[in-house]
Amino acid sequence: MDSLTHIAIGACLGEGFAGNRIGKKAMLWGILAHSLPDIDIVAAFWMPLTNELIAHRGFTHSILFVILISPVLAIIAKRFHKGRISFTSWLLFFLLATGLHIFLDAFNNYGTGWFEPFSHTRISFNTVYVVDPLFSIWSVIALAVLIFTSFKNKIRGFIWKFGLIMTTFYLGYCCVNKLIIDAAFRNELKRKNITENKYFTTPAPLQNWLWFVVAKQDSGFYTGYKSVFHPNRKDTLSYFPQNNKLLNEYKNDEDVKNLKRFSQGFYTVSNYHDTLVFNDLRFGQQAGWFEPHANFAFYFYLKDSADNSVVVQRGRFKGINKRSLKVFKQKIFNK
Repeated sequence: MDSLTHIAIGACLGEGFAGNRIGKKAMLWGILAHSLPDIDIVAAFWMPLTNELIAHRGFTHSILFVILISPVLAIIAKRFHKGRISFTSWLLFFLLATGLHIFLDAFNNYGTGWFEPFSHTRISFNTVYVVDPLFSIWSVIALAVLIFTSFKNKIRGFIWKFGLIMTTFYLGYCCVNKLIIDAAFRNELKRKNITENKYFTTPAPLQNWLWFVVAKQDSGFYTGYKSVFHPNRKDTLSYFPQNNKLLNEYKNDEDVKNLKRFSQGFYTVSNYHDTLVFNDLRFGQQAGWFEPHANFAFYFYLKDSADNSVVVQRGRFKGINKRSLKVFKQKIFNK
């Protein structure tokens, strides 16, 4: 999830835990605990790009990290607020607040290293887009009210509950949408006689009604978009060859090894002006609902280039204009 959402949810958690005992300071403890796993972003200052991809949402998003850091935070908080709240209560709170961060992040498509360092398996439920206004708005509203309301005001008890309950409700709604899309996509693959090794579905940008769908075969991928409101509509699927043989000369390259691991097998390799480009399909396309063969939002140049860099979901809004937004709406609501 985005940082603002984590801050808002953390504030609601802190208010619910200790707002009536230590005032607005409780929100700060909640924000700290719920945001702390994202401390791994400091790795960007010294790690090579592909190593950074693996490090982000790695160990600091693991169950072990939550277990190790929670007692430390509890000791600090207990000394700061002597006698008001027991160590055990602080410990349980920090386990919940920090653990909830890594749990929620798993609903995005980046992948979360719950089992680091014992296993490099990434957990991705692919259920909520990394920035979804309808997911974030409830806790953000609650945060705003909590900031500007006296800690003695009884409405605060309702507000923090409102923020968390509405966020939970929307997350459940997204999970139902996921089940609908998964079932519809499997049925469509059967209708088209497409046999897949594995598949994934993930929301298109900023909402949860239009989903990007991908089916993997040995030599490539079928991709498309499906609407929650018309899941059984016969949608067009585009084919992208994987071109894995183009990586033969890079079989010992550390960047390529990291990228393959990061992509979880959902990648293609393409030529762009005599430069090999590694595309991670999990992050969708640049307005792909409008142009089926649009470039993917995540790409990495394997050879020297004027732009030899990588940013997850780089250019994710490239190609979005009035025409593409009109098609976006049609894809969602029209049969």
